[in-house]
Amino acid sequence: MSTKTKYKICTKLEKKEFETVQLDGINEKPFDPFKERANLNPTTDCETTIHLLKASLGSGILSMPYAFGCAGLTIGLIATIITAIICTYCSYILVKCAHVLYYKVRVHTMSYVDVAEIAFANGPPSVRKWSKIARYCVMYSLFVTYFGAISCYTVIAGSNFKEVIEEFTKYKMDIRIYIISVLPPLILLGLIPNLKALAPFSAVANILISSGLGITIYYLVFDMHNPWELRQTPKSWSNLPVTFSITVFAMEAIGLMMPLENNMKNPNHFLGICGVLNRGMSIVSMVYILIGFIGYVRYGDKVAENITANLPSDQIAPQVAKVFIGISVLLTYVLQYFVCLEIGWNAVKDYFVKREKIYNSLFRTFLVFISVLIAVIVPKIGPFVSLIGALCFSFLGILFPVIIEIVTYWETTSMTKLILRNFVVIIFGIMALGFGTYTSLLDIAKIYMPNSEIENDSNILFNSTNSIPQ
Repeated sequence: MSTKTKYKICTKLEKKEFETVQLDGINEKPFDPFKERANLNPTTDCETTIHLLKASLGSGILSMPYAFGCAGLTIGLIATIITAIICTYCSYILVKCAHVLYYKVRVHTMSYVDVAEIAFANGPPSVRKWSKIARYCVMYSLFVTYFGAISCYTVIAGSNFKEVIEEFTKYKMDIRIYIISVLPPLILLGLIPNLKALAPFSAVANILISSGLGITIYYLVFDMHNPWELRQTPKSWSNLPVTFSITVFAMEAIGLMMPLENNMKNPNHFLGICGVLNRGMSIVSMVYILIGFIGYVRYGDKVAENITANLPSDQIAPQVAKVFIGISVLLTYVLQYFVCLEIGWNAVKDYFVKREKIYNSLFRTFLVFISVLIAVIVPKIGPFVSLIGALCFSFLGILFPVIIEIVTYWETTSMTKLILRNFVVIIFGIMALGFGTYTSLLDIAKIYMPNSEIENDSNILFNSTNSIPQ
């Protein structure tokens, strides 16, 4: 008699109900999730590495010199390395858990949301009832994370355009005016129907951001300070969480790890000591460290929240770089915006069955409008980036992958061993979440209450409109 034991998983994966099946029979055909995949256009290891670099090397790199300024040169270097290791580790264990769950539920692809729900559904009996909650936690965290990111993009674009226009017109206006000015083109871009139609815009964005960063690096490598003459430690240790939060925001790409793995020709090559993930994140980490280090060594305590604000204002090339980066950020906005659109529209589309296309267009416009409104309310990029990094990426990119690993391996590994192995990561995530959120909220409060008694050493160290001696 067969000894099959089944229990229902409360999940929908690719619109199908799955069951966990534990088999003792010897005649069951072995299941290989990687051979079961039927990708029409699978990516090679090299192509996946390129996609990983594209996902991780974004506009957040412009804030890395500021992150070094918050922590000091030596501590900033150490903090960036630690953050890179932890972000890579958490991405690694998320994909590793997915590979285990493939065999448990006999499927060949999963999203981050699916991994979270199925891990809980197959975890200890006491947590199985939380599988739906786990799914919604990850889903809405992804929404908040990417929605916050696109709001940051409008601030970055507006800041770049402001600096260029004011340099040539000598007429100063509030940054909020420039942020509002990007609303019409963003609404039009947001109405583009699908990602395939956005492919040409993505290609243009890559060319522009590469050109802008190239010009920026050119100006950073001249007239650098002696590194040992700069601060090696934070002005105040309460600034350190800001450094971690900004670095996590800039480097984290946890939401794209499963899609990258799902589309690989050889998905088993994604992990491993010399796997695609480790190779790609090593390159990303070195680039971020390089920009942060040379940016702070070049400008010292005059470094701005966005490094392009430090570039010479009386030369054409830096202004061209700012325009390139500003346009590329707007184009990147739309790519990130589609993540929010998919999650948000799937949640409400059942209420708009009639005239779906009209309501879909209105919903797209509404999302763009709200993202710009948030940027207008909080136009200072430093605390805004820090808040998103602390509140969203700390949970989504650090804490939840550890939780998923614990509930995935509960049968095969001692719970005590799992917790001890991830102890440092858990402490790091909690500190980045708690202290980073607290200091960022204080900084945002000081924007609106500059003359209040709020005193906090983790405030914005440097104003992006400072006069920088060249």
